[in-house]
Amino acid sequence: MSYFITGATGFIGRHLVSNLLKRKGTIHVLIRAGSEKKFERIAETMGWDRKRFVVIAGDLAKAKLGVPAAKVRALNGKIAHFFHLAAIYDISADAESQRVANIDGTQHAIALATALNAGCFHHTSSIAAAGLYTGVFREDMFDEAEGLEDPYLRTKHDAEGLVRNDCKIPWRIYRPGMVVGDSKTGEIDKIDGPYYMFPLIKKMREMLPQWMPTLGIEGGRINIVPVDFVADAMDHIAHKKGLDGHCFHLVDPEPQRVGEVLNTFCRAGHAPEMTMRIDARMFSFVPFAARAALGNLPPVKRFITMLLRDLKIPKESLKFITYPTRFDNREAERALKGSKIAVPPLESYAWRLWDYWERHLDPDLFVDRSLKGKVNNKVVVITGGSSGIGKAAAEKVAAAGAKTLIVARGEEELHATRDEIIAAGGKCWAYKADLADLADCDRLVKEILAEHGHVDVLVNNAGRSIRRSVELSYDRFHDFERTMQLNYFGSLRLIMGVLPKMTERRKGQIINISSIGVLASSPRFSAYVASKAALDAFSRCAQAEFSGKNIAFTTINMPLVKTAMIAPTKMYESVPTLSPEEAADLIVKAIIERPSRIATRLGIFAATINAVAPKMYEVVMNTAFELFPDSAAAKGIKGMREAAAQPSGEQIAFASLMRGVHW
Repeated sequence: MSYFITGATGFIGRHLVSNLLKRKGTIHVLIRAGSEKKFERIAETMGWDRKRFVVIAGDLAKAKLGVPAAKVRALNGKIAHFFHLAAIYDISADAESQRVANIDGTQHAIALATALNAGCFHHTSSIAAAGLYTGVFREDMFDEAEGLEDPYLRTKHDAEGLVRNDCKIPWRIYRPGMVVGDSKTGEIDKIDGPYYMFPLIKKMREMLPQWMPTLGIEGGRINIVPVDFVADAMDHIAHKKGLDGHCFHLVDPEPQRVGEVLNTFCRAGHAPEMTMRIDARMFSFVPFAARAALGNLPPVKRFITMLLRDLKIPKESLKFITYPTRFDNREAERALKGSKIAVPPLESYAWRLWDYWERHLDPDLFVDRSLKGKVNNKVVVITGGSSGIGKAAAEKVAAAGAKTLIVARGEEELHATRDEIIAAGGKCWAYKADLADLADCDRLVKEILAEHGHVDVLVNNAGRSIRRSVELSYDRFHDFERTMQLNYFGSLRLIMGVLPKMTERRKGQIINISSIGVLASSPRFSAYVASKAALDAFSRCAQAEFSGKNIAFTTINMPLVKTAMIAPTKMYESVPTLSPEEAADLIVKAIIERPSRIATRLGIFAATINAVAPKMYEVVMNTAFELFPDSAAAKGIKGMREAAAQPSGEQIAFASLMRGVHW
């Protein structure tokens, strides 16, 4: 007994071939020219006996699949079973590609099978051939299909129609459900069907504890079957006598609803379940014209597009959330009776599917998350780069291959840092500038652009901090002017200088080193926090304008870092702080991930409490204000700094509880 198979290297095809190899006979496989090595790799991976195969080069788009006439004559009457599996199983593929592969390919396969005088033509169709039929679709139904406007649904339906109407030799049609990985190994070859929702489930797991109930969506019943069931069923039915001219639904007789399926995979991925689910079908009462108009509003359309892009969900898949079709499979059940071939419960193998996806197909696995991948040969400007956080960050990006430009006022320290980075193998340029002087900012930008052409990443790290209560600042208005001049106007001047070139190139990133004090509203830091808050507000506004130009603004609400800036406040020696290297890691994270904001959980919690219960938060902050008095230096008392700065146990305990906040 000999077999001829198209699509043997496909996912269902390779599993079917493994089953056929358990029987006697030669297997002829049609391989697209140039795919011979792929076939050899699959054969080796699957453990196939290569001697059992005859490889034939061909093409779905050509008459009789491009098989030479001499080969057709040689095989005439020798093929007992012709399996046609080659097709496009991708709802997001373009219409022309689907037409050529699914319709023309099937027509050419029928012509070849007829020319070979094959014993039976086995066509692998899909439940998509039913379109979006409302109700129960039986195996003997075909013309009743509805909602075939989608190219994928239409080509699957029309291809099956060719078999029914044009095939002159015996035929059998198989309509598998939504095919997922092997129920025993979890193996799958590409992202499709329910796998599109896996990134969303993973994000839920990362953001929320597993026990937390969440809001989800409910919809129609989706029919999921593992590939091993499909291959086993096709193999068994194909070799059973008396079934020619029949169609078989290889489906789950008890399909789950969308929400149930998602929760099954949530459990498999240890993510929180969608306890409360909104039935998407409830929106059907809204007229289609109204829904279409809403969906075409520019902001709605852009938001949906951005969300689907980030989650890597094709827009075409959304129509299946409210899938209206149920499938009767009595013909398939009768054919499989006594074979012990049945669809296993999804719950029994969902964890295998999730595990295989997470280990092999998770899109995040293929994203270059290394710093080198983001900054190699890119121009990165870091202000305040001669010491502390700036120096640590400069060392990291230079080690990753960036063209590192460090800026500072102190020439000696600046050049020493540059020389250290170069000695370590990095590329570094030093620029002396006073960023509190706007004219000097303009000179700096002009010089950098003249020498390097553009800036890929600007890190506004240089800053000035003043710890002094408002009451002691009545006659020190210059404190507010100095912090605003450097922390806000200086940074803003640099941003405005590099943005035109970033806009022209449609890429770039601005990273502003802000403070946890902006979120926590730390007392005694009104001058410092106000200047940083101004920069935060500017960044939020600018981000809305430049997000469509691939320019990212990232604000890092940095917690307390042990640098020379906080050295005058001796109490900070007794409370938890980040090292400059740890702070630099946050800058590295900002470069790699390009988020809008990076903040500690405490900072976000403080801002949330302040928004929800401002009076309660005011009491907490006032307690901190009374607990941590102004330093002797802030009061203008000389010679008493050390004695006045010794922290009490209560102060240390409070600062440890509010880890990272400036007091």
